[in-house]
Amino acid sequence: MPRKTKTEPQEPSKPERKPLVWLSGEVKTPPFTAEGRMEAGELLRSLQEGQVLSMPHAEPLPTVGPRCGALRVRDAGQNWRIMYRIDKDAVVILEVYGKKTQKIPDEVIDRCKDRLKKYDAILKSTKAK
Repeated sequence: MPRKTKTEPQEPSKPERKPLVWLSGEVKTPPFTAEGRMEAGELLRSLQEGQVLSMPHAEPLPTVGPRCGALRVRDAGQNWRIMYRIDKDAVVILEVYGKKTQKIPDEVIDRCKDRLKKYDAILKSTKAK
């Protein structure tokens, strides 16, 4: 079952944050450095608050599905990708991986598609009840 992170209470002047739903992966030190973890957190928070991110911080991934993208985190000696989808009520984290090649590996894209399919089926079955 996907795990949701709690959203912190917001001050009136700050936008409402969507919760993060983690289907796979995590952002922790190690393997991220403290700086890399901070950058990932800032980018995720921006998505939660409804900001639209573009290069160099994020890239769209229509091959995975609609509203999907990858956050680009540069860390000491390692580049990370955090694959996500923006839903109406949440930011869904699909995969966190260390980038080793220029192209996103097909197996990563296939895993993300499979996770989304299963997640959407769970959502559909819970709404039908």
